[in-house]
Amino acid sequence: MSRVSLEGQVAVVTGAARGVGELLARKLSARGAKVALVGLEEDALKEVSGRLHSDSAHWYADVTDHETMSRVAREVKARFGKVDIVVANAGVATGGPFADSDPQAWRRVIEVNLIGSAVTARAFLPVLVESRGYLLQVASLAAITPAPMMTAYCASKSGVEAYAHSLRAEVGYQGVRVGVAYLSWTDTDMVRGADQDDVMRELRQRLPWPSNKTYPLGPAVDRIVAGIERRSAHVYGQWWLRGMQGVRGYLPALIGTVGQREMKRFAPRLQGVRSGLVGAGGAADEAARATHRN
Repeated sequence: MSRVSLEGQVAVVTGAARGVGELLARKLSARGAKVALVGLEEDALKEVSGRLHSDSAHWYADVTDHETMSRVAREVKARFGKVDIVVANAGVATGGPFADSDPQAWRRVIEVNLIGSAVTARAFLPVLVESRGYLLQVASLAAITPAPMMTAYCASKSGVEAYAHSLRAEVGYQGVRVGVAYLSWTDTDMVRGADQDDVMRELRQRLPWPSNKTYPLGPAVDRIVAGIERRSAHVYGQWWLRGMQGVRGYLPALIGTVGQREMKRFAPRLQGVRSGLVGAGGAADEAARATHRN
């Protein structure tokens, strides 16, 4: 598929304060796109916006809040005149055994990653229809293959993948394209936060190659940018993820068998696994909710 120039296009990126979202905003801006940054870390968003090459603005918003996101969509349209691209990137993660997991943290992963993505799309679809634009949903290898100790994250990413595929069929006749981006373990605060737990880090290192590696952020985001330029239905942050699609039907049974052995091996150490949200993004989400409660 031919590439669409990003010069003068207006792109919205959620979860834009750090990691994938922050670097994606920078690379889109470098290609001439005007960028609207959305997230929970207002100071960080302001700093990112100030470093961009093109016109940009930032909005403090919880992607799970429908009223707030609807207001943001209206304000972005008023500020830039249109919206061509929306990247639903905001996400959080938690790890550890399901039986011992923090119920609030587990639920929050579903709320941000799945419900928040749907809220984002619902808020911005009217302006995307106007521009015949593109919605990119950031999913994960976790959407393709289940993994023990990652029940909330796998459930949320499987959910957003299925939701985005369904949405593509609904809005395609209106000229809106919908894509799903898949990333393996990529060098972000979220992955580094998960790796702070010894058990989670060792379990990941025991995965088969190439899924046991942490991949650099830059090349993965370059692939996402190329996918946006092509309005691709599927975008793969690492080259080998495309091949996983052909074998995904066999993975649940395989992982169910191998995973049991691994869990038995680590069972004496599982009680010490941290059960809250991981990484700086998780901390920001917890802080924002604590402020709202107070």
